[in-house]
Amino acid sequence: MNPRHPAHPNRRQVLSAAAAAVAAPALLPASAWAQDKFPSRPITLIAPWPAGGSSDGVMRAFAESASKSLGVPVVIENKPGAGGTMGAAAMVNARPDGYTLTQLPLGIYRLPHMQSMTFDPVKDLTHIVCLTGYTFGIACTADAPFKTLKEMVAYAKANPGKLEYGHTGTGTTPHLAIEEFSDKAGIQLNPIPYKGSAEIMQAILGGHIRVMSGTTEFAPHVQSGKLRLLATLGRQRNKAFPDVPTVKESGWDTITESPFGIGGPKGMDPAVVKVLHDAFRKTLDDAKVQETLDKFFMPDIYMSTADYTAYAERTFKAEKATIERLGLAKKG
Repeated sequence: MNPRHPAHPNRRQVLSAAAAAVAAPALLPASAWAQDKFPSRPITLIAPWPAGGSSDGVMRAFAESASKSLGVPVVIENKPGAGGTMGAAAMVNARPDGYTLTQLPLGIYRLPHMQSMTFDPVKDLTHIVCLTGYTFGIACTADAPFKTLKEMVAYAKANPGKLEYGHTGTGTTPHLAIEEFSDKAGIQLNPIPYKGSAEIMQAILGGHIRVMSGTTEFAPHVQSGKLRLLATLGRQRNKAFPDVPTVKESGWDTITESPFGIGGPKGMDPAVVKVLHDAFRKTLDDAKVQETLDKFFMPDIYMSTADYTAYAERTFKAEKATIERLGLAKKG
């Protein structure tokens, strides 16, 4: 063979090289291609409450609906305790790739002002989309020795420190709402913390407590007559209970509302955030999701990524002022 004139490849060599070039991408590891398309595997969505409560039910409805748009399963992982902050805490060490998300309840903006936490709700989280919010109320057992909020206040004044009420954990919205109300009403109640709404319902239906402060997981039991709804805590009466007054209507200036949505770790790719935002935003158009929201009397409270981020910054500052006013701020 003449080195000055290298042999031209024959037809078989050309075809083999072409086939190898076509096949080469298939030999690359799946992870190399997964980077180009999100999502390519299941997503974990943390519900920071026990299974079986209203929060868990709503989050499962969102997850199932979002799975349809995303094309991959969205799997709920329950992490109860710590006042609903376990999901936000998990984001600190989670990869910002969009595969680990969490519900963001109002407590995450409040508890860092009350005790040392492992996360900053503004700096350590990506606020993706706000979807709905809780309706809060004060309910009691049907055989309680009072039928209205005013009568409960009178009973509590006559029995200081003896009337127990359940809530979803120290520093959570149901807890602080009643503490603020109690302060304005001049009464002393005995708070009993539980890990979530499912545990509260077991306690009050079992007769272990007479009063509860929580979300509308109490609604079906009020409708069946097992419980009595004394008041709701929003700005307006709940449409499902038009005859039940708000706390403010009853004479005490206490209003408690609590939007919540979906978040992830800080530093997420904006393109990934948009995919997740659009998928979860679409869940509000799903009839099954709306049926679940109606079941727990939760309204649509949509906020875009930008609006939700601004809301988080405002709320973190506002909660600090509330905690300091109530004398619950952490020392130092």
